[in-house]
This record gives sequence, C-alpha cells and structure tokens, in this order.
Amino acid sequence: MKRQIIVTGGAGFIGSNLVAALNTRGISNILIVDHLAGSEKWKNLVGLQYEDYLDRDALLESIQQNKEPPADTVFHFGACTSTTETNADYLMRNNFQYSRSLCEWALTHNARFIVASSAATYGNGEMGYSDDEEQIIALRPLNMYGYSKHLFDLWALRKGLYNKIAGLKFFNVYGPGEEHKGDMCSVVLKAFYQIINSGEVKLFKSHNPNYRDGEQLRDFVYVKDAVAVALFLYDRSDVSGLFNCGTGTARTWLDLAKSIFDAMNKEPKIRFIDMPESIRTKYQYFTKAEMAKLHAAGFQNQFMSIEDGVRDYIQHYLQRD
Repeated sequence: MKRQIIVTGGAGFIGSNLVAALNTRGISNILIVDHLAGSEKWKNLVGLQYEDYLDRDALLESIQQNKEPPADTVFHFGACTSTTETNADYLMRNNFQYSRSLCEWALTHNARFIVASSAATYGNGEMGYSDDEEQIIALRPLNMYGYSKHLFDLWALRKGLYNKIAGLKFFNVYGPGEEHKGDMCSVVLKAFYQIINSGEVKLFKSHNPNYRDGEQLRDFVYVKDAVAVALFLYDRSDVSGLFNCGTGTARTWLDLAKSIFDAMNKEPKIRFIDMPESIRTKYQYFTKAEMAKLHAAGFQNQFMSIEDGVRDYIQHYLQRD
C-alpha cells in the first residue's frame, strides 16, 4: 500500500504553505486533516494537490480503530492557536491529548512525527529562550494556549520521545494564508488593512517601564522560512529534538510598522492605543529565538529580514489580491 504524508492543520496557515511547498517537489500523496466548519480556511486548499481530506475528529477515530493507512511522515501542525482561548478543557483535548494520541500512533507505525510547538511556551521570557531540553522543564507559559503546547513538550520529554520525533517552537510567524485567523492573524495583515482603510497603523502602548511605546521586541519569522525548517526536518529523518523556529533576531513593532509602510510606498503614520487590560499580564514584551541548536543540527538557510519578508508578502500576495 502506498504510504502517505499526513498534514494536520493542512488548510491552516503554516500547514497550507507546507503542502504547497511539498507540491513544488512533486509530492501530492498527502492526506490533509483539518476542521473547516464555517471558516474560510477552505480557500487555502484551492490550488493545492493532495489525495484526500479528513476532519480532525474522523482521523482520531480512525487511528483509535487502527483503520487509517500507515504514513511515512506526520506533520502535526493542527491546533487551536488562539492565545485568548479560555476554554481550558477544549485546549487540553485539542492541543495536548490529541497530539499525544497522534504521536503514539505515528511511532507505532514507524512514521516520522514532526509537531508544532510555540514560543508562547516561554512565557514572559524570564527563563530565556533556549530550546535546550533541560531548560524547557522550568518554563512558565502566560496563557492556556501556551500551557497546552508546553504540556505536550513535557510529556514527550518525560517519555524520551524527543530522541525520535522533532518539534518546532514557532515564534511570530506571518505571511500568506493567514486571512482566516481573524484577530489571531499577524500584525502585518492587520496593519495592511488599517493603512488601506485609514492610512494609519495602530500599535499597543507599552505598559512596561522598561520598554517605550512601539519598542516591544519580537522575533518575526516569514512563513516561507518556517516551512523551510519543517522541510529540513522532513529531509533529515536522522535529526530529532525540540527546536526553536525564529530568525534569532528581535525587532521592534516600530521596525515592523515601518517595513509595512515602505512595502506599500507610503509615509509612516502610527497611533498608539491602550493595550486591553485582559492581556496586559499575559503579554510578551521580548522574544528572541536561540537558534544554535537548529544550526548545529545542519540547518544553514538564511532567514528573511522583516523588510524582505514583509515586502514579499504585501507586494506578491496582499496587493495582488
């Protein structure tokens, strides 16, 4: 029987870009797993080449009954990614328990398992941003989404599975295919439409005396680079472990806003607004991926700067639409 590649979250942001990249390699024996419901994610499937689609719950039922054909590789990128989701039971089921079941099934069938974690697991950054496995245990996420991702990492570490599987802690990813994410989409997409509609960009004021307005720092990574890392792990089945996926450079929100205006050939106009009180205690003021571990594993690609990534995103995708 022909073995396939399973991509959970395959209609989502990073997942659909991954499927597109696999297609450019001539690979189409792909089972896309997602949960479309009434969302606009289906638009990300248009133009992709894949063998079949399965709802996430149907996949879980199928593997529990051992009906699903074995796969060579499972990219598990499907999850609830809302940092403001408050239904802890849902996040436990969807992000932790589902991931655990799928991982166990993949290993039982000798399939390569590549899973998405998140920089949200690092919390406020007081423990740093090292992907060293010994330091991961001490992390304290600031929201339930980050905790649900952290739980899987802890489970896999406790079981010694990160010497068999590969995980990616994605930092602030932006790029084409995120339109369905609503309020969880990147600031790049939000700002693009703010400029179209009002000529200005709104950024949160800082409520931390150590950072001036707009000078909060994040590690912004273009989705094409995130996919390149995933494909590196696909190509190198001998590489296992938990890895950061960022540029290794922290840039300010002001830098990001300016790159958006530059890509649109407009003069910057920025207005600072109060951060909602509901997220002030859960806000990350600084993120910067430590990338030495991934580079030591053999990944040597250069990541795009925000200037280059934002220009490609806006001029080749958003403005083209």
